[in-house]
Amino acid sequence: MDERIIQAAVDYITELFRSDFSGHGADHTLRVYKNAMRVADEEVGCDRFIVALAALLHDADDHKLFRTDNNANARRFLKEQGVPEEKVEEICETINMVSFSKNRGKSPETLEGRIVQDADRLDAIGAIGIARTFAFGGSHGRDLNDSICHFHEKLLLLKGEMNTEEGRKEAEKRHAFLEEFLKEYLEETKD
Repeated sequence: MDERIIQAAVDYITELFRSDFSGHGADHTLRVYKNAMRVADEEVGCDRFIVALAALLHDADDHKLFRTDNNANARRFLKEQGVPEEKVEEICETINMVSFSKNRGKSPETLEGRIVQDADRLDAIGAIGIARTFAFGGSHGRDLNDSICHFHEKLLLLKGEMNTEEGRKEAEKRHAFLEEFLKEYLEETKD
């Protein structure tokens, strides 16, 4: 794995998300990268280069954040780094397998896609997922109850959609925390 390109990707996403406070910033991307590499450590035969770059660039063209087509930001970065066209295509295909809204109920065909999808979904649940939900809600004018609805529309479903054994184990723990939080939230807000 070319560490120079990985570091360049870290620098690129740090700059790209410099002013993002919606829960999709560089800190999120770096956690997804860390999760992906941890899951990849448990998955024999995965291409760690594809996993690393797809994790780092998975939100570089997110439709909620950018108005780009065909992974334009990710492609431009990868081409500037001299990544071979075949690898660029594999990375972009992997990125396209990550989004919950675009891939609901679908398990990616590639091992790399399954790893990065799990890594992103892990960052949507547990304590960090709760914090991100309210950061995103606040930055988009949602009140607390609208943000709580997001738990039922997405977050509580993620445990059942994990692809890897490592992802399932971590999701189990984080899901339990979500349920405890919701129980306490309902207790504190009941009439």
